[in-house]
Amino acid sequence: MHESQPHPPQPADPGPIPAPGAPTAPGIPPGFGALPAPARWHYRPRRALWDNKAVRAGTVVLLLALCGLLILALVREQTGTRGFLVGLGLAVLPVPLLIAAFRWMDRVEPKPWKDLIFAFAWGACAATLVALIANSYATEWIMNSVDTAHREDAGTFGATFVAPVVEESAKGAALLLLFLFRRRDFNGIVDGVVVAGITATGFAFTENILYLGNAYASDQSFGASGFSTTAATFFVRVLMSPFAHPLFTSMTGLGFGIAASLPTRRRALRALVPVAGLLTAMVLHGVWNGSASLPGLGFLAVYSLFMLPVFGTLTWLTIWSRQTELRTVRAHLPEYQAAGWLTPPEPLALSSMRARAIARDVAKRTGGRAAARTVAEYVSFATSLAFLRQRAYAGRLTPDFTAREQELLHHLWQRKHVAQPALERASMSVPRPMPVPMGAYPGPIAPGPYGAAPGYGTGEAYRPAGPAQVPGPYGWGPRRPS
Repeated sequence: MHESQPHPPQPADPGPIPAPGAPTAPGIPPGFGALPAPARWHYRPRRALWDNKAVRAGTVVLLLALCGLLILALVREQTGTRGFLVGLGLAVLPVPLLIAAFRWMDRVEPKPWKDLIFAFAWGACAATLVALIANSYATEWIMNSVDTAHREDAGTFGATFVAPVVEESAKGAALLLLFLFRRRDFNGIVDGVVVAGITATGFAFTENILYLGNAYASDQSFGASGFSTTAATFFVRVLMSPFAHPLFTSMTGLGFGIAASLPTRRRALRALVPVAGLLTAMVLHGVWNGSASLPGLGFLAVYSLFMLPVFGTLTWLTIWSRQTELRTVRAHLPEYQAAGWLTPPEPLALSSMRARAIARDVAKRTGGRAAARTVAEYVSFATSLAFLRQRAYAGRLTPDFTAREQELLHHLWQRKHVAQPALERASMSVPRPMPVPMGAYPGPIAPGPYGAAPGYGTGEAYRPAGPAQVPGPYGWGPRRPS
């Protein structure tokens, strides 16, 4: 008999934001009593051996390097040295464009390069190795299980039903690992699509080397001047459908992204959504592979009437999600502005990609590249702060919320003298939102799932205890911490 499990307790309110005030120790920002001592400014919780970053990073690098050497040997064995070099030169052409496209999608809160490098390396080395071995064994088993007259149909069956399951599962493992072990960098739909796209780009890169190398070897067997098979393979795989693998795996990334945005108490749904995304990826992949065996214009019909609309819908959804991320920044940073950590124009500037670029240009003209880099870091930390607060209000409060918030505020404090003037100037390019009457609805500070915030509806929410309210160029607000 099935027994219903009790719901886990609701996460606690993240609480009011620490306000600047009187200093507590030399070198510590005023009023930040919760800030650790200078010797412990770096946020480093205690970890077990496997949780140690150096141990995990070394193990991952070693395993991926081993997979890379094995896949290199297998591909070179099938294509030959000249075929491998030709395939490598042609397969690398779409990679920079695809990576640039996914990095553009990820501009609001860019993922660390180490996450993206891991995703690409997993797709190019580990996933392709698993797929190559598994597909080879599956194809051999299918061929030995049918009559000689039906072996062509058996090959089509393997490409349509076996390869999608193997390949999408192998690529999806990268998303699962990042979702479990790099949870802080996995916040929503955009993150899932970007990680999935980078992983699939790496997979397609290695697979294209194999296909293009084999096509070149086939052409060479008919004479030195034969390149018809290579040209046809290049046209279909590189020019016509470079987005195919990223599109399939993005369905899995979409599932993980939705799961990341759900409250932690909805455990069943958080587990089922990624599975549904993976199954969708397998179906799309199977339809694409199966369309290659359709007679006449069947392949072009599937490409134009099915694949392109799905690609357009996914692109629209990703862009919409990116705009939602900017709205999240605008919604939650005013809480820190009201507490005195940010100046009034900063939430507006930080929620505009145009204003961010202007701020970096202003800093570069006045302070050089180092100042522009400082502004970029400030923007990154402020964005992470907004998403940290948003996760807490959405029911995804983590035990290290306070420590992480203090860490981010400390990083902002260290860079504010360079970044805040540039952002204030850049905010002039952003249209001002309509003012809200006092006491009606205090902008982004909403009751949320944990009850009303302090002073909700009175204009007193998260007001700093230290600095006085003084008039400024943007109206009355808290005095800037010094």
